[in-house]
Amino acid sequence: MDFKLHNGSGGLCCKGCSRQDKKLNTYDWLADIPGNAEECDMVEVQFKNTRKGYFKNSNKIKLEKGDIVAVESTPGHDIGVVTLTGRLVPLQMKKANIKPDAEIKRVYRKAKPVDMEKFDEAKAKEHATMIRSRQIASSLNLNMKIGDVEYQGDGNKAIFYYIADERVDFRQLIKVLAEAFRVRIEMKQIGARQEAGRIGGIGPCGRELCCATWMTSFISVSTSAARFQDISLNPQKLAGQCAKLKCCLNYEVDCYVEAQKRLPSKEIALEIKDGTFYFFKADILNNQITYSTDKSFAANLVTISGKRAFEIIGLNKRGIKPDTLAPEELKAESKKPVDLVEQESLTRFDREKRKQRGGNNSGESGANRNKKKKRSNNSRPTTGQERPQGGRPENSNRPNQPQQQQSRRGDSEQQQRQQRQQQPQQGERTERRGNNNRPQQRNGNADRNGQRGERTERPRNNERPNKERKDRNENKE
Repeated sequence: MDFKLHNGSGGLCCKGCSRQDKKLNTYDWLADIPGNAEECDMVEVQFKNTRKGYFKNSNKIKLEKGDIVAVESTPGHDIGVVTLTGRLVPLQMKKANIKPDAEIKRVYRKAKPVDMEKFDEAKAKEHATMIRSRQIASSLNLNMKIGDVEYQGDGNKAIFYYIADERVDFRQLIKVLAEAFRVRIEMKQIGARQEAGRIGGIGPCGRELCCATWMTSFISVSTSAARFQDISLNPQKLAGQCAKLKCCLNYEVDCYVEAQKRLPSKEIALEIKDGTFYFFKADILNNQITYSTDKSFAANLVTISGKRAFEIIGLNKRGIKPDTLAPEELKAESKKPVDLVEQESLTRFDREKRKQRGGNNSGESGANRNKKKKRSNNSRPTTGQERPQGGRPENSNRPNQPQQQQSRRGDSEQQQRQQRQQQPQQGERTERRGNNNRPQQRNGNADRNGQRGERTERPRNNERPNKERKDRNENKE
């Protein structure tokens, strides 16, 4: 017979999930395999707190996850919930270091209503029993704390969980408890981390405690884990709700140890031409080291990479002292300050327009300069009405002589008057003087006084009477 699986996409199977209120759950990824439950007669049963056991289904009862069963115990029977069946149970037994020759107890039956009534009655007495047992322990001057009490399903046995820093002689306590509660007493010592896991809570990371959700085995945590990660040895920050070092300090130690191998030793100082730099702090995961010119406090801090630090150490061993700690490539790069408020400035768009205007003016001035070199007559008259772009007179290369400027202005005015008298009618064009024929331009003065649209010749700056030139040459001589 061919069987077709419906989780071929890799999705989770609902049959594989078990109780979600405990941290000892195991997802059964073989749950939807046909005949998986019949492959093995062992089942995993979970009780209160973190206690679970493995029992043999010798009666071939059809059990599934979530079934409440009555199992064998000493004495009597206990009530638990089936959390795993099938082929994964032997693997879990191997993981729990249960030896093959160990005595394995049996599953009696599925729990009946009578069994559930007894179980509820025993469970209701747990809190009152814990309070009474604490009073008895304090009266006997025992340095211990009873954290929880768990009754067996039939009510014939009670397990007392206690915490103690030192070894405690509780023989007298057991006798008093047995007379007070008329049950069989079993004392079980737990650690502070296990107690915090049973109580539960929220850690400083904002999530539920690891010991209350998924951790089953607790590994000792030392302060060396904090030193490897450059965490300040503050007991208030390093301690968890159990008053012990946080278990999460061990999570990333291996990563930090590997990253520290790519950094030089803290004891090595770097020498340059200006002085000596000492180790100040390190960003281990980013491979960045900060050096200071003083050992005791931060002064002239410089941050470089671990690779650059090894390069300087190699140069110092050969007797070479570099100019600075930073590599040469980083010297040339100048970091521009980032102004976050600039985004909200009202004039942020005006700056671009100014740059564009400045670029156009510079381009025009460069073109005008090239044209000036080609012309025989270099400059134009600069009157109050007409000024070139840029605000400077184009004939600024000549020496500033006030008398010559006045004569130039007088000559230019005379030439303009002569041209106005000789202006042709509207629509006609005239040729410019000189060798270069250029497109005609409008005269601003003519447009104001005369008709609009007439094109006239514009006089050149260097066109002066021959008489003035002779006088000027004589004066120079």
